[in-house]
Amino acid sequence: MRRTCLLYQSDRPIPYLTAWQWQKQLVEERKQARRDGQDLSDVLLLVEHPAVYTLGQGSSLEFLKFSPDAPNIECHRIERGGEVTHHAIGQLVAYPILNLDYHQHDLHWYLRQLEEVIIQALAKFDVPSQRIQGLTGVWINQAGQNKKIAQVGIKVSQWITMHGFALNVNMDLSGFDRIVPCGITDCQVCNLNQFVHDVEIEQVKIAIAKTFAQIFDLELQFYAID
Repeated sequence: MRRTCLLYQSDRPIPYLTAWQWQKQLVEERKQARRDGQDLSDVLLLVEHPAVYTLGQGSSLEFLKFSPDAPNIECHRIERGGEVTHHAIGQLVAYPILNLDYHQHDLHWYLRQLEEVIIQALAKFDVPSQRIQGLTGVWINQAGQNKKIAQVGIKVSQWITMHGFALNVNMDLSGFDRIVPCGITDCQVCNLNQFVHDVEIEQVKIAIAKTFAQIFDLELQFYAID
């Protein structure tokens, strides 16, 4: 019998700080349940955020092209790994809250599985994508140049996961001009709609959810975020 995963999604943008707090609450609930000898279902949040920048816990400020205290730019340092990245409407962000006791106690395996979810979901749109050795995320080769379409950054505490990945669908990519994406000086980014015209983010949500369930062998239960 497959393990249950609660899928929460919304048709409106969710503020970054709201989703961050949800994740922390979900993780703590699962830690407490384990201490009580209980088990709670895995969770997948699929959301969009208004424009925001996030820095990994060890990320260098040199990769910002603005002051982190700038009043007109939302920017947060968070507990995930990785460097600075950008979220905005038109980008699908996935936050899996998984108990790796029921999967594998292997962070490299987990990262590769998240990348595989993205790769297989893009394949459903007939878009080939790939990993690049030594780097985290998913890339598309366009006219001989690798461009990043998805960013991956996680935090795992007592084998409970949080944070996850972001897939560029039809967002305004100009926000990446304010940073050195993922700390890679020559990193170019791209959107799915450059390869699949008129693609809607709802279509991508379905593809990601189904692929996620297959990769992690989960049974999804769907819930809408009010």
